[in-house]
Amino acid sequence: MLPDKDGPGAGGGYGSAQGEDPSVSLFREYLRLRTVHPEPDYNAALKFLDRIAEELKLPMRKIEVCEPNVAKYMPCVSFLLLQVCPGRVVSIMTWEGMKPTLKSVLLNSHTDVVPVFQEHWKYDAFSAFKDAEGNIYARGSQDMKCVTIQYIQAIRRLKAAGQRLMRTVHLMFVPDEEVGGHKGMETFVKHPEFQQLNIGFALDEGLANPGEAFTVFYGERNPWWITVHCPGSPGHGSRFVENTAAEKLRQVINSFLDFREKEKHRLNTSECFTLGDVTTINMTMVKGGVAYNVIPAEMDVSFDLRIPPTVNLQDFERQIKQWCKEAGDDVTYEFAQKHMNQNITSTEDSDPWWGTFKAACQEIFPAATDSRFIRAVGIPAIGFSPMNRTPILLHDHNEYLNEQVFLRGISVYERLIPALTSVPAFVEDSLEKC
Repeated sequence: MLPDKDGPGAGGGYGSAQGEDPSVSLFREYLRLRTVHPEPDYNAALKFLDRIAEELKLPMRKIEVCEPNVAKYMPCVSFLLLQVCPGRVVSIMTWEGMKPTLKSVLLNSHTDVVPVFQEHWKYDAFSAFKDAEGNIYARGSQDMKCVTIQYIQAIRRLKAAGQRLMRTVHLMFVPDEEVGGHKGMETFVKHPEFQQLNIGFALDEGLANPGEAFTVFYGERNPWWITVHCPGSPGHGSRFVENTAAEKLRQVINSFLDFREKEKHRLNTSECFTLGDVTTINMTMVKGGVAYNVIPAEMDVSFDLRIPPTVNLQDFERQIKQWCKEAGDDVTYEFAQKHMNQNITSTEDSDPWWGTFKAACQEIFPAATDSRFIRAVGIPAIGFSPMNRTPILLHDHNEYLNEQVFLRGISVYERLIPALTSVPAFVEDSLEKC
């Protein structure tokens, strides 16, 4: 196989290599949409999804999520209307089941992707270039545009085969997952429109697995994004000024990073632990100072923490308070994100939803996804991206997915979706719509 021609030098064209599987071509088309932060082109994604809904002959609902506690239906799906909307839009395709009063199955995915540093990429990160081995390089190829298209193509195959499902399936496409989900799933789960979907079980993204197995995630760590403010005595850079912001900052950094080393040691010395079982801490931003010769009056440091559901969160915050107290007077902190829900999805043999995933690996998801908001409202959710024999490259340079791995994933969902929608009615179902 030779590399195809619509790579870096093709201006982002939508053509595909001769003989390419149509599902792969659709995947690459979606990858070329620049739904990248800080200014995602959500309109392009919505236009793309409108076309898919029309092809599948599925109704599409769009719900604008402008601010917390504000949402409205958008009965018109025209592209021009969407251009003037100031908020974020959740799109939902629905395939109604033969017994629509039963709890439905949600197939969730997000449309946004994280920024790229193009100088570190082999190819244009939005060209969806396919090399001679069939590896498709693009931001979002693993996280998580692959899963979006796998859902869609699995549904397309099932409908073409005349399949009828017992339970209703909703395909949901949400914005802003990569920046915390505040104007996406976190807000949407609080609205009546979400409740009306009558969801009993949800699928969301997982991770690639370099080995042969597919990994299934039944819970995830709580993301805490925290900034510590260190005020201090200002002065001239030529003096030994006491009680400076930098001295306090150093103490704070040492406390956080010392704990980081302890958790890293726990992970590396235990055969039982995976990354999802320990707390990770990474220093991500430092701010302060105006000139070389001026001692700043304040310095800030920010950290990204991911805390397992087995950790007592109140105790952990007390530890943070103690670190700040030890750093000096008036050291304070504030959260940009502080998720406190520690629900996990049941993996008991008696659970009616778990049977489909029984043979897969069980882990705590080490990052953070929209599943945490779904679990927080009491709905079981599983993180699952059928990508085996694949290095974990989400958010990394040169993110890619092999086309054969991608195509196998469609077949996985083609079997999995009917299995989930065939889960027999149980007590929760009988309580609906009395």
